[in-house]
Amino acid sequence: MRPANDSHDSAPHKPNWKMIAGLWPYLAEYRGRALLAMAMLVVAKIATVATPIALKYIIDNLEQHRGVDMLLWTPLLLVLAYGTLRFGSTLFSELRDAIFARVAERAMRRVSLRVFQHLHNRELAFHLDRKTGGLARDIERGTNGISFLLRFTLFNILPTLLEIVLVAGILLVAFNVSYVLAIAVSVVVFVVFSIRVTEWRTTFVREANHQDNQSNARAIDSLLNYETVKYFNNETFEAQQYDEKLKLWEAARLKNRLSMAALNTGQAFIIGVSLIVIMGMAVREVASGQMTLGDFTMVNAYLIQLFIPLNNLGFVYREIRQALVNVERLFALLGDKPLIEDAADASALALHAGAVQFSDVRFSYNAQRPILKGVSFSIPAGQTVAVVGASGAGKSTLARLLFRFFDVDSGSICIDGQDLRHITQDSLRSTIGVVPQDTVLFNDTLYNNLAYGRPNASAAEVEHAAQQANLTDFINSLPEGYDTPVGERGLKLSGGEKQRVAIARVLLKNPPILILDEATSSLDTISEQAILVALNAVSQQRTTLVIAHRLSTVRDAHRILVMDQGQIVESGSHHELLEKHGYYAKLWQQQQQDI
Repeated sequence: MRPANDSHDSAPHKPNWKMIAGLWPYLAEYRGRALLAMAMLVVAKIATVATPIALKYIIDNLEQHRGVDMLLWTPLLLVLAYGTLRFGSTLFSELRDAIFARVAERAMRRVSLRVFQHLHNRELAFHLDRKTGGLARDIERGTNGISFLLRFTLFNILPTLLEIVLVAGILLVAFNVSYVLAIAVSVVVFVVFSIRVTEWRTTFVREANHQDNQSNARAIDSLLNYETVKYFNNETFEAQQYDEKLKLWEAARLKNRLSMAALNTGQAFIIGVSLIVIMGMAVREVASGQMTLGDFTMVNAYLIQLFIPLNNLGFVYREIRQALVNVERLFALLGDKPLIEDAADASALALHAGAVQFSDVRFSYNAQRPILKGVSFSIPAGQTVAVVGASGAGKSTLARLLFRFFDVDSGSICIDGQDLRHITQDSLRSTIGVVPQDTVLFNDTLYNNLAYGRPNASAAEVEHAAQQANLTDFINSLPEGYDTPVGERGLKLSGGEKQRVAIARVLLKNPPILILDEATSSLDTISEQAILVALNAVSQQRTTLVIAHRLSTVRDAHRILVMDQGQIVESGSHHELLEKHGYYAKLWQQQQQDI
């Protein structure tokens, strides 16, 4: 098979740190909580930094009174202070997390909702081109990345920087500048090394994410097409294709793991050398009497206390860098503007009668292949116009343009004299009901799929719509009736049953304008005739555009348009077109012979 074009940009580039600033709107909703959490952070960090000081005085006090009688209350008070500080550090850290939890979870909720709404606002072309599995992975990683950035930027990087400043200040006051310089050099070397190596690793992170998307997309696509796989006995082929994707993912992940090992080893080496140098300075001063054992213990405690979060800072930076990659994909998705948008001056459709007018409409999905070539026709209010012709003539494109899944390249489409491009999409689509050729149902109960046409409809209205669509006998034959699950994409129902559900949903919606796109193509002759009676009755009071392949289903239309290669070649009633002995008459004769 020819490989799909899976080109992607895995080249390393500078991290877009501005995205962190873009997270502020998600904090603003609970600004008070965020500020209180920051206050808890500062208190916790002060308690953490003060702990080694208490430990120093405990040791010095014990050392000074070794071998002599002393009052126990002084060291006990110091021990009590030491324990209180350690507990306070943990307590205020936990309070910080508890206070901030609502902020982070609400941010994830807001982002998830925003992405969901944005995807529904995207044009049909975007969804026709998308890979659902890969898109789902990008959204999942992106929303988790936002939560990670919110938590770790505020609660790891900032506290670590604050702790470095506090420790440096204490060492400068208590000892001398050499300790501050040694710690500063260690921190700078550590941070520069971490950033450089992490930037190098970003290529592998991007590659791993891309291959993860590809393998997941392949798996989802294969499972959604389970029946097709079975029809062609291609289970082994699908497994091979999936394994090829997993092989690339495995290689990318291996590079990611090995580069992480190199980073961790380098960071550990820098920390080890720093500890040797600084502790060596402290040992020399203890030996010369310039520093007490309590001072030595305090320096040692500060180094351990400092390098543990500093080591975590390296981990956090790596994770933040990876989260930035994930959030970058999500924000890029949100940053893509829909091709079909309401105009700045768009107003709600003012429906009077529901007359539809196509005027010199030209359209192409691809510039090299025009679909409609100057199509003009009208559908008077309350009348039914059918469009027939061979496959690929552009019939279904008319329905997509009327529903404004796409905009015309030139010409115009109007409802009651109002150009679709100047009215809101919501008001347009609320007035149009569509029965598509390929009906896809939600993985829910039969009742909920029927009620989707109007979610606030009563049970009686839902059952009446089902009766109009000739579904009642079928539903009564089911053990669970209306509560029957229809399965993924409605695969537990036959094609005809799914189409009748689609018809019932539109009947429940009760729109003034109808689009029937091969609405009875999956029905047997008996069911088709029963539903045609219902559709014809409903169409009496509605402006209806019927897209049909079987000419027998449109004999009663007020007007029939015959399309060929993107143009209307004939127009008239069924009898008028037969009398012309033209293209329609030939189609009619062919279909009569096939019966």
